[in-house]
Amino acid sequence: MTYLTRWRMTLAADLLTDRETATVAQVARAVGYTDAFAFSAAFKRTRGVSPSVWAARGLDPVPTAAGRP
Repeated sequence: MTYLTRWRMTLAADLLTDRETATVAQVARAVGYTDAFAFSAAFKRTRGVSPSVWAARGLDPVPTAAGRP
């Protein structure tokens, strides 16, 4: 079950960064969640940040101390 959750969250993370116009609800449905709130909670639990924060950070999900790569 852990593997499946990690795989789904990896796919979701890719979708959030690849599709700039995708909403959290659309990504949630794409990875098999019917409830965006449950997806958001699972994403935050596995990735450490909410899906919207992940998408806003783009390809650099972990900021450096200076705020730049």
